[in-house]
Amino acid sequence: MRFSTEWGMMMASERGVALVTGGSRGIGRAIAERLAATGNSVIVNYRSHGAAAAEVVDAIGRAGGVAMAVQGDVTDQEQVRELFEVAERRFGRLDTVVSNAGVARFASIATATDEDFEQSFATNTRAAFVVLREAANRVRDGGRVVVISSGVTLTRRPGTGVYGASKAAVEHLVRVLAKELGPRQVTVNCVLPGGTRTDALTTGVPADVLERMATEAPLGRIGEPDDIAEIVAFLASPGGRWVTGQSIAAGGGVF
Repeated sequence: MRFSTEWGMMMASERGVALVTGGSRGIGRAIAERLAATGNSVIVNYRSHGAAAAEVVDAIGRAGGVAMAVQGDVTDQEQVRELFEVAERRFGRLDTVVSNAGVARFASIATATDEDFEQSFATNTRAAFVVLREAANRVRDGGRVVVISSGVTLTRRPGTGVYGASKAAVEHLVRVLAKELGPRQVTVNCVLPGGTRTDALTTGVPADVLERMATEAPLGRIGEPDDIAEIVAFLASPGGRWVTGQSIAAGGGVF
């Protein structure tokens, strides 16, 4: 378990504490930076993009926030446990957990391989389950748990069967966990992004497809990571205290 230089540790006790898995790039980075801006010390988890995670920590620090980057593979339950333990040792508490790490593999059901299935469910379902289990045992009373799912569970587009199934399973876990943690005033929710401008989307999708995605949206564009981060920040705020067990569509009106 490795972690980078920490910023603002003298102020950490005055803040809430948020853990973001897959927080080094894209939506995860936007969430980490937004939660830091709202007064949280943030643990930025990453698996292999250490330099990117260090950039997130640096950006948060330069903006006056508190952050540290912690390496850990969420598909390894021992590393997940250690990730939570590092957060607790360094900050003494855990207020918000955002399960964002995931993998997207697209193929028709007829052509999907066993590897496609195994990797999708190992990362998107089992890893999220392990994170949720740790969160259920460690988040303080009145805390927040948010999972980033996907709008494909609603659109059901061809080619998204295995990927969507791995995300839909987690949405069920969220709905049940919301009821289990309700007596402790812990809220548990999913956010379902539509097409969002991340490296994975812009480098893997042809320009004409991106343009078509934008025209499909009533708001006339694809999403930005900050669009999703704002929703997560609301759910993690005192204003989100009455929202739990929900799958919140964040697709600009496409679904």
